[in-house]
Amino acid sequence: MTPTRTMPEVTRRLRASGLRPTRQRMALARLLFGADDRHVTAEQLHQEAEMRGIRISSATVYNTLHLFTEAGLLREVAVDGTRTYFDTNTHHHYHFFDEASGALTDIPADAIRLPDLPSPPDGRRVRRVDVVVRIGNE
Repeated sequence: MTPTRTMPEVTRRLRASGLRPTRQRMALARLLFGADDRHVTAEQLHQEAEMRGIRISSATVYNTLHLFTEAGLLREVAVDGTRTYFDTNTHHHYHFFDEASGALTDIPADAIRLPDLPSPPDGRRVRRVDVVVRIGNE
């Protein structure tokens, strides 16, 4: 996704996704889409909002991130059972996860080939394949 820098652009993006641009959604969208693509946890976004003087509850941050994901504005990346990131880049790609720093970085989709995926059960289809390559110090 192309970064959004202005309030009218944030408003347009929310409305185009079928979301009402409330004050809290606008504030979080501005943080999320105001720069280059990024990966954030709900906790990181809540902390960033607080540091910028945005008064918002953790529950609202979580709910908004999930709402944005359902609307197609974000991509949820579950790294393990305890850590979920939200990615502003919704195009097909994979990730490196640095176990030491907790950083998530993109891997272009064409850098990993998955030619032999199994067929899904009858009546089902593969919607997406997530690959998280864990990296660390030697």
